[in-house]
Amino acid sequence: MSYADKVFIDNVNTILNEGFSDEALDVRPRWEDGTPAHTVKKFGIVNRYDISKEFPIMTLRRIFVKTAVKEILWIWQKKSNNIHDLDAHIWDSWADENGSIGKAYGYQLGVKHIYPEGEFDQVDRVLYDLKHNPASRRIITNIYNHEDLHEMNLYPCAYSMTFNVTGDRLNAVLNQRSQDMLAANNWNVCQYAVLLCMIAQVSGLKPGELVHVIADAHIYDRHIPMIRELISRQSYDAPQFVLDDSITDFYSFTADSFKLVDYKYNAEEVKFPVAI
Repeated sequence: MSYADKVFIDNVNTILNEGFSDEALDVRPRWEDGTPAHTVKKFGIVNRYDISKEFPIMTLRRIFVKTAVKEILWIWQKKSNNIHDLDAHIWDSWADENGSIGKAYGYQLGVKHIYPEGEFDQVDRVLYDLKHNPASRRIITNIYNHEDLHEMNLYPCAYSMTFNVTGDRLNAVLNQRSQDMLAANNWNVCQYAVLLCMIAQVSGLKPGELVHVIADAHIYDRHIPMIRELISRQSYDAPQFVLDDSITDFYSFTADSFKLVDYKYNAEEVKFPVAI
């Protein structure tokens, strides 16, 4: 069994068995038919993945990692907030008629700030500090900018990364205010694990731990039977993650810069509605 499968099964069982139902509350999300999308949730789930030991991808279902990486590079490389720059349809529901998601995600990472060392946006500041100030405890990105929240079509879910160098290892904490466990849990874990590997490589470091902190980990009411079926499936060993080691510039990575060797997974798709 892959470690990511074990973590996912443990998480959703905890939510289903110990979680709080918001069925009696007035909730914002709606299903496509207009029905309120209620959840069962658990507050404050923390998972640790040692990337040096195993790539944290589920095998209970197929995770389309290249598409996940396209999204993370759209945010962290292109620093874009327009879906026309993204070769995927993940954000279509939150884009306006021009393709913009407002001052969200990549837009925030691309805003430049003046430092004594020069002008940097958040990503370039991280890359600079990992090379020049690896002992720093201040290597952080944060896109939950209160000043611009009213101009975001979706408030950031995964909003903060804290990087920390320990010896020759790059570790990171991913903070997430909210997570739809079926739709996004392992998707986010995989894409930030790949991001950690990419940033470690160009910084002359090895990937270490990814710590994932989820404030509101929830399962939507219509997803519960799908979750129960999913965790009953056979699990396989995790694949080997291989990153193109010739790349030394973060902005040279693409979704084809890595491969998963021997990725075995349950081929049956999980088709599920998404609450908006």
